[in-house]
Amino acid sequence: MIIQFVNAVGEASLKACNRVGEYGEFVAQTILSIFSKRIKVHKLFVQMESIGVDSFLISVLTGVFAGAVLTLQAYYGFSKFGSENMIGPVVALSLTRELAPVLTGLMVAGRCGSGIAAEIGTMRITEQIDALETLCINVFQYLMVPRVLAGIIILPFVTMFSMFFGIVGGYVVYVYVYNLNPVDFVEGIKKMLELSDIRGGLIKSSVFGFILTTIGSFFGYQTRGGAKGVGISTTQSVVVASIMILVSNYFLSTMLFEKT
Repeated sequence: MIIQFVNAVGEASLKACNRVGEYGEFVAQTILSIFSKRIKVHKLFVQMESIGVDSFLISVLTGVFAGAVLTLQAYYGFSKFGSENMIGPVVALSLTRELAPVLTGLMVAGRCGSGIAAEIGTMRITEQIDALETLCINVFQYLMVPRVLAGIIILPFVTMFSMFFGIVGGYVVYVYVYNLNPVDFVEGIKKMLELSDIRGGLIKSSVFGFILTTIGSFFGYQTRGGAKGVGISTTQSVVVASIMILVSNYFLSTMLFEKT
């Protein structure tokens, strides 16, 4: 029984290491294609529209209600100490540094990361990728590069809207639900919020865009086993991308905000 358990753990570990190695090789080849091949601008803009513009409403709704509920909970704590004027800065800093980038990344990973995996996975099982390779078309330049670059470029813009509307949502709850002074909310944000906070959040979102697009493309490219395989790859891409976003968020926060 113990030997079987050890064998199972060892086999799972080897599979995981092999998968990580395959992903690293995939990312390296994608990056190499970015710098060594001509970028297809039209495909890039199409993917930017799919990943960014089509995710606008989701990001706005996510930001609004994240800011609203954050204000709701912050009031519960700060009102006990008569520090309601600090709610604005807390909401703004939490949204710009953490909540807006992370929640936007997770929502886009669920919406677009899964779509990327399903699209490329379908192309794999229907042998469209094999046909492209037969025609001597660089698959990474044609499929992966536009999606990865689009994620890196457009996600910070989507996150900016999430930040802004999150603060608006917090303001609405602060002023119209709790009937507090709007000047305290705005002035607190002006005093505490710095450009570096916003910049750090946008850097995070760009990294998250890279993560969700490369993972979605990787699992789609590795799809095997027909329609069932597409479903498995889609699910795995969302789960892995979400976990990687949360894990990388900790290390990015450590590097970007350790002095503040």
